[in-house]
Amino acid sequence: MRNRLALHIALILAGSLPCISLADTAPATQTVAIVAMPLAQALDRFAHETGMQVVYGSEVADSVRSQGADAGLAPEQQLQQLLKGTGLGYRFITPNTVTIVPANVSGTATPAAAASAPLAQSTPGSPNGGSAAGNSAASAKDLDQVVVTARSGVDVRTKAQTSYSITTIDEDRLRMQAPTSVTEAMKSVPGFWVESSGGEASGNIRARGIPVDGYGSVNLLEDGIPVQHDPALGYLNADQVFRLDETIERIEVVRGGPSSVFYSNAPAGAINFIPRQVGDEAEGLIKYTVGNYDLNRVDFWYGTPLGDGWKLSTGGFYRIDDGVRDPGFHADDGGQLRATLSRSFENGGFSLDVKHMDDKVTLDLGIPMYTAANGQILAVPGFNGNYGTLAGPETEHLAMLQGNGSWYDFNNNLGTDVKRTQVTLKFDYNLGDDWRISEGLRYDTTNTVRNGVYPNTVLTGDAFLAQAQSRLTQYYPGAAGMRLQYVDNGQVFNNANQNGNGLVMVDGLRGISMPLNEITSDTRLMRKFEFGDQTHDITIGAYFAHFDQGFDRYSSSVLTDTTNSARLLNLVAVNSAGQPIGMLTQNGVYSYGYEWANASGSSTTYAAYLSDEWQVTDKLRIDGGARWETVNTQGWTENPETVNLGTPTTAQILTGSGQFVNYNHNFDKAGWTLGANYQFSDHQGVFARYTSTFRLPNLSTYITTPSAVPVTQTMVLPEAGYKFSNRYVDAYATLFYTKYNNVGFSNYVFNLQTGASTAQTGYANTKTYGLELEGTFYPSQLFDLQYNATLENPQYKGLRYTTVEAGAPLLLDYDDNQLIRVPKVSARIVPGINLLNGKLRVQMSYEYEGKRYADTANSEVLPQYHTINASVRYQATPDLSFFLYADNINNSLGLTEGNPRSGELDSSQANAAVFIARPLIGRSYRAAVMYRF
Repeated sequence: MRNRLALHIALILAGSLPCISLADTAPATQTVAIVAMPLAQALDRFAHETGMQVVYGSEVADSVRSQGADAGLAPEQQLQQLLKGTGLGYRFITPNTVTIVPANVSGTATPAAAASAPLAQSTPGSPNGGSAAGNSAASAKDLDQVVVTARSGVDVRTKAQTSYSITTIDEDRLRMQAPTSVTEAMKSVPGFWVESSGGEASGNIRARGIPVDGYGSVNLLEDGIPVQHDPALGYLNADQVFRLDETIERIEVVRGGPSSVFYSNAPAGAINFIPRQVGDEAEGLIKYTVGNYDLNRVDFWYGTPLGDGWKLSTGGFYRIDDGVRDPGFHADDGGQLRATLSRSFENGGFSLDVKHMDDKVTLDLGIPMYTAANGQILAVPGFNGNYGTLAGPETEHLAMLQGNGSWYDFNNNLGTDVKRTQVTLKFDYNLGDDWRISEGLRYDTTNTVRNGVYPNTVLTGDAFLAQAQSRLTQYYPGAAGMRLQYVDNGQVFNNANQNGNGLVMVDGLRGISMPLNEITSDTRLMRKFEFGDQTHDITIGAYFAHFDQGFDRYSSSVLTDTTNSARLLNLVAVNSAGQPIGMLTQNGVYSYGYEWANASGSSTTYAAYLSDEWQVTDKLRIDGGARWETVNTQGWTENPETVNLGTPTTAQILTGSGQFVNYNHNFDKAGWTLGANYQFSDHQGVFARYTSTFRLPNLSTYITTPSAVPVTQTMVLPEAGYKFSNRYVDAYATLFYTKYNNVGFSNYVFNLQTGASTAQTGYANTKTYGLELEGTFYPSQLFDLQYNATLENPQYKGLRYTTVEAGAPLLLDYDDNQLIRVPKVSARIVPGINLLNGKLRVQMSYEYEGKRYADTANSEVLPQYHTINASVRYQATPDLSFFLYADNINNSLGLTEGNPRSGELDSSQANAAVFIARPLIGRSYRAAVMYRF
């Protein structure tokens, strides 16, 4: 049935017979569900279940995967679902025989749902009205999947044809993983080390050995346009203003490669969240999720054609929960809503998308931990390492005195509170003579408040009293001593064993406000030129971005005990009889105003880029590109001054001086990339690429420190890879090398004696060699195994800075040290089984992270750890599905970071008996039901 002669005979018969409909000729059959799998396997399964004969050629179907099909459909409808998005159609030869042929064969029937998506909703550069973007989600992990990220042109490009590393996370895989955050979704991407232990927002991604926090090395895109021009604006990372919901259909992640040519601030890659598209018929879904941490969430999406090329969709979510680390109040509360109106016409189309988010999420921070005698790292006694948090009702609201005598209202109930309205216009038009133009324009206005209880240091009650002796001597020289007592009821703190640990925390209540208004524009002009048997697919692009940002910060330190939802403590001076004679704190506040900032700035970026995809032969393609970019940053920063209002807690309040420093800087740089792809066959190929790129200084460099020295970070990223796919396996292996120059390090070390945070700054280069592996095995329709792994050697080169010890300067040299918080080995495997004719899927993920370090000195070890997660999907009917999720089943206390407040250059808490670190969030469960209509 699969030999070439049979296919040719089938095509001849198909050409001589009228098109036959199975609905009219074949007996009714009760079909069973077919899960996503290689198309050849799916067609064999379909033939076996329906009794049909299915003819296809190996050169047509070996490298193609099917998204699967629902149970209970008529056979022809199920066949249409199996072929959806594959670029293939079918024709009936006899009433019981069907042949699979390319969709462009005359007389071929194609799935109705595979019609082109509206042009206006496609990513700029997607050909033919965006059908590539609309259909590529139908293919899972295979070389035939269409790619729309980090490329541009008239032609369609599949994974088989790309000369760079790309990971695709389709709708089914995304829904089975059910990530709780943008960062969590990146766990299936090799080359990325992700930290999602901080909650739903404020994650960290370190890509391919680039040791920068947040999203400083990768850009976050929505429908091909940056969510935020600069995704790493200090405390305003791009993941704080973006939420995953059911309006997103799939994710494409480009690692290295040409991402830095097409996007700003994307030296190590781009993460593109691609929205769901409206088909030719009205459809929708609604999903309700509950969790054991009082989670209640509703997602929905609905799309419908309106006639005459118009289409409308709307969707969003609303969620409320207490957080796995319950602070004693609603940790996460809010949601978002979007609506998209589009129209396609003969020569192009456009879309208008409006999205509004009003959401707040908690920020989980470090907790007190210690190393047991057996070497195991545990939370200190009296503190729940899996579910505890220092934040609680007593630190939820606090009035903090400012240097000008006014009061700052600290409200930790807000956590990271984001109110954002985003408007996106996309336009694509055929100018004639094979020229096309596309435009992606986005405007957003965002108001962010980011509050948190930051653990600065932990020490025993006796040690704290000893360090506070100078305060007692200054304000109560006649006192006999000091003691700690609770603010709410005056209970004396037991220094020996309070809460089973006798430990005191000095925590920072940090409040930040960051308004941002931004506009970005990306314009592309494209044409394909033919020269004999060779073609050049050319794109000329122009990019513009402007944003205005404000920044206000105020922080005070408080004393708390060391337990879940920590309680406030006062420091009290006592006489020889142990009676209180005065207060050295105020309602738990140890020091007002140890941080203060007031600044405003703007940034304007212009960029021009060029790309060429040169098809040399049928098997060989060479593509390259270049980008030149310039940025102007200007604004003002108010200088702080220290005031003394005469009390122990107000002796060193930082406040505004009324003197302002203005700045106006210009930077520019050019980068380029060159790659080649060679296909041995439809199901295997190799690629190689060399990229020289950069990251210009951003506004965060100056917004609080206008005297900072500007440094343009430059890097080179060579890579080479192999890809293979057939009906049983998809496999990808990529060798990469990253050389990153002028990485700046600036962190603050909290000083208990002065109550101040002292800046440390360093610069270095990094070199990383690595191997990325990812793929899936499909030994049978009952079992499959997904995997991804990263093996790398990330090192600092030339990292040195000067500190002061014993009053003298000391040069520290950490050459060849391992990059901060990046493991040498990281792996994830996901075995899955499919039962009950595909209605039931059960999968488990095992994740391993190797040893890392919390500081560049490699003095504080973050040990290796592993986690286990599981998920279940049961498809009760074609429209009704149930899901179960279990996260961190083994309750791992794996440490993702140490305590940044103790210094990330050389940690002051290295080898400490008790230290602060941020472990994974504890075991949690969720259940969901989804209905399609």
